[in-house]
Amino acid sequence: MTTSSTLFIGLGKMGLPMARRHAAVFPTYVYDVDPGAVECLSSETGITGLPSLSVIPPDINTVILMLPNSHIVESVLVGSEPPGLMQRLTEGSLIIDMGSSEPESTRSLAGSAAALGIHFTDAPVSGGVAKALEGQLSIMIGGTPEAIYLSEPHLKAMGSHILVVGPSGAGHAAKALNNLLSATNLAAAAEVLCVAQAQGIDPETMINVINASTSRSQASEFKYPKHILTGTFDSGFAMDLMIKDLKIAMGLIQDQNLHAPVTAAANDAANEARNTLESEDPDHTELARYYENINGSKLRSATSHAPSIQEQDFDHG
Repeated sequence: MTTSSTLFIGLGKMGLPMARRHAAVFPTYVYDVDPGAVECLSSETGITGLPSLSVIPPDINTVILMLPNSHIVESVLVGSEPPGLMQRLTEGSLIIDMGSSEPESTRSLAGSAAALGIHFTDAPVSGGVAKALEGQLSIMIGGTPEAIYLSEPHLKAMGSHILVVGPSGAGHAAKALNNLLSATNLAAAAEVLCVAQAQGIDPETMINVINASTSRSQASEFKYPKHILTGTFDSGFAMDLMIKDLKIAMGLIQDQNLHAPVTAAANDAANEARNTLESEDPDHTELARYYENINGSKLRSATSHAPSIQEQDFDHG
């Protein structure tokens, strides 16, 4: 009997540990535009790397994508040079897009795949690099019931929480909206801390108050103690990626003519922060640094330290 294999495309900060986890369960080929990333994973694990996508092994019946944006996803799947993978996969194959793509593009690609008899799901992730390394990602999946059923074994190799959220595009919509709320929590906490500091309350003390009270959030419980109060701003999730997700989420709001002034203000603050921060590639937690700058505050504490318990960031990936 011919064995079936998966082609995993995209070996960035998130994709590399995800591919490693997947390959421990399923026969897997890997590809990335950076040959060094392919060589690194191949030499470490013995996984077969492909030098290009111009020719793919005939036993591939599943493609997993962990790519930066919809434009790149479209070029890989339906591009002309080389011919898109969608035209070269056999009927009954499965495509899983695990990046943060645009729901409208996802729905279009899913429709094109269905016309060719190919299953398609969008399954973006949350949890960051640490959870990817552990195989403990949260994964939001959208698609037809059959496509979701076929995808779940692959996703379970990489995640511990598989959340079925709706039809094609719903997974990508849920991811963008989650990150919009996460950015809103991050910005709101920064504003409150600046006011608290002006009232003589140490930022760490105020964070302790928040975390013991009704306003606590993942930002206050993890990002502020570990990445902001310490002054490290090193969560590993770039502000540019956060802003990309915010743009997707705001597009969903605008398309439906919905009223969302609070999250819109957070989106504006994030974009203003990106335009004014001096860092070339700022971490998304540097949104708090932006509030420091405009308010003349310094949200650090001499006694602050990273949490000793193992907490992880659940809004990026």
